[in-house]
Amino acid sequence: MEKISGGANVRFPPPLIYVGGLMLGIAAERLLHLPRLGLGSEIRDLLGALFVIAGFAISFAGAGLFLRRGTAIIPFKPATRLVTTGIYRWTRNPMYLGMALIYLGVAAFFNSLSSLVLLPLVLAIVQTQVIAREEAYLERAFGAEYVAYKKRVRAWI
Repeated sequence: MEKISGGANVRFPPPLIYVGGLMLGIAAERLLHLPRLGLGSEIRDLLGALFVIAGFAISFAGAGLFLRRGTAIIPFKPATRLVTTGIYRWTRNPMYLGMALIYLGVAAFFNSLSSLVLLPLVLAIVQTQVIAREEAYLERAFGAEYVAYKKRVRAWI
């Protein structure tokens, strides 16, 4: 099957969506004197570290498989092959899942309730503006193979 060129037509780098949500939450909290998460420093640091470490591990596992298979990590570029092994057997979007966990960890480090409140909005933007575009592209590019993969593996977890 000839692969469709052009990539998924994602208009904004996904990591910046996560960073934007975090920064907006932290800035709003500071500028508007909004309530904090209220975690003690030991719990905050432990939770933050666990989420950040897990997030990086999951993201790197996904990105590493893309690199080993020789396909584009950047959603603006065309995919050369469908990756369905390794961590992709459990989640179709490990890099975005990993970024969400990193987001949680950073929000915990900053004790930022506002950032946590914004996380569902961030995830909705990632789902509708990134993942939906990627999935439509992958269906066009890989057809029945991708549709079968979507039926077997959840989008997030």
